[in-house]
Amino acid sequence: MGKLNGKRIAILTEDGFEQIELTSPKEALKNEGAQVDIVSPQEKVVRSKKGDEWDDEYPVDTPLNQARVDDYDGLLIPGGVINPDKLRTNERALSFVRDFFAAGKPVAAICHGPQVLIDAEVVEGRKLTSVAAIKKDLINAKARWEDTQVVTDQGLVTSRTPDDLPAFNRKIVEEYAEGKHAGQHT
Repeated sequence: MGKLNGKRIAILTEDGFEQIELTSPKEALKNEGAQVDIVSPQEKVVRSKKGDEWDDEYPVDTPLNQARVDDYDGLLIPGGVINPDKLRTNERALSFVRDFFAAGKPVAAICHGPQVLIDAEVVEGRKLTSVAAIKKDLINAKARWEDTQVVTDQGLVTSRTPDDLPAFNRKIVEEYAEGKHAGQHT
């Protein structure tokens, strides 16, 4: 039996996510028994990037306009430069993120993914990390930024870059297995 049997995790993404930041965590979660759904404003497929180059397409399991937080046990936001930039200007995506926090459910974001959390207004006073390029953005949003492989704060899990994926994957499995966190809030 996997640590996440019976759990369902949403990966919120747009076109332009960094491929390994979706595929590696998704594989780790599925290996522990979780059902993992790609949720997106795109209705059919999302397109990944490997560095600066466009790469593979992945099927969308649930269009964002049909996704309900009550159907999921946790949320994951991969990075890439384009993906979070598109999500952070999508009010439905921001509302979806805020609802996970309001429900006390674990949320994970890697690399540029925490940019979405800034616009969802859920980082103030929270301890987290990210790719160095958005450090100042997070500090300006009153987050407590750390330069560490993986940072956990009451069900909020963040990491810096693909180099941190092994530690990130271990920690998200642990946090999703724990379930709701009383300190996770909007």
